Amino acid sequence: MQMEGLTGLAALGKAVTRSISAENPTGGKGMGSMAECVPGSLADRLGKNWKCAPCFSLPGRETTVIADIRGPGAITHLWFTNFEPVIRGIVLRIYWDGEETPSVQVPLGDFFACGHGKFTQVQSIPVFTVASGGLNCFWRMPFRKSCRITLENSFEGPVDAMFVQVDYQLCDIPDDAAHFHAYWNRVRVDVADPVCVIADIRGRGHYVGTYLAWEPKSPLWFGEGEVKCYIDGDTDYPTYNGTGTEDYFGGAWGFPAPYSGPYMGCPYIEPADQVAEGKFQRYGMYRFHIPDPIYFDREIRVLVQSLGVDLTEEGPKYKFNDDDIASVGYWYQAEPHRPFPEILPLDRRL
Repeated sequence: MQMEGLTGLAALGKAVTRSISAENPTGGKGMGSMAECVPGSLADRLGKNWKCAPCFSLPGRETTVIADIRGPGAITHLWFTNFEPVIRGIVLRIYWDGEETPSVQVPLGDFFACGHGKFTQVQSIPVFTVASGGLNCFWRMPFRKSCRITLENSFEGPVDAMFVQVDYQLCDIPDDAAHFHAYWNRVRVDVADPVCVIADIRGRGHYVGTYLAWEPKSPLWFGEGEVKCYIDGDTDYPTYNGTGTEDYFGGAWGFPAPYSGPYMGCPYIEPADQVAEGKFQRYGMYRFHIPDPIYFDREIRVLVQSLGVDLTEEGPKYKFNDDDIASVGYWYQAEPHRPFPEILPLDRRL
């Protein structure tokens, strides 16, 4: 059963709790910590049931299945950690109910609102991270028949010490429960078409979140572009229309300092002394539509404009930018979903 905050916490339920990690890779009842200690390992002198297999190893250029669950049930918590250079080179994919194409396809860090390959402190309701490397997700993800979670290691060599925990419940799922989806995109927008499409969805559902990792290509202000949602037949003009980039993420008059709240934040503003020569400060921003989902019956197209300010002889004027924008759209919808394009190769992600 799904608890609404603390309100329903005392109610007795019929769910069965399970958890997958390297110590219990199948999530089986009473099957944790059964690995034998490897001779010469840190736990060699401790023996069975004492941290003998705490992490996975991901072979290079391969996809590893980390969870293969039979339902009905729901994912309640995901936790990952490794090291900063790795988090954009590993792709998280999730498949519901035997589908052939994933409903989630996002580089690991960006899924947790840690873009640019940088760990960032995020203190939101569905995503909570610790800048030293702890990545936590509390989006509830129901499934009826099965759930398969994979990690693709895009690097040539193995990624060792990949720590993972997948917490889930085996429980009845309401007929009207939709499936969770997340899609990552990255574009270098052109001044002739200064738009980044965050999500282009077909079906019925509700849009619940946006994350943007933004790299401006000029030293002036970048964030005048509006976030727009074209819903159920909108053509030239959208139904949902914000008033500016920082406005959509709950800010105003720019982003003077990092902030992170339950539903919105700009937790990453690249420190000025860390900006590479010839580059400009990068930003990471999230907005989670948990109290205010954006509903659609047939389709929704979510985009952000790349629009900044230029200083001219006549004073400040709006200016189309050719910025580099990576985005994650999060939503729930009834299956089937529109298949995602292939994710960009490693060199285009890093």
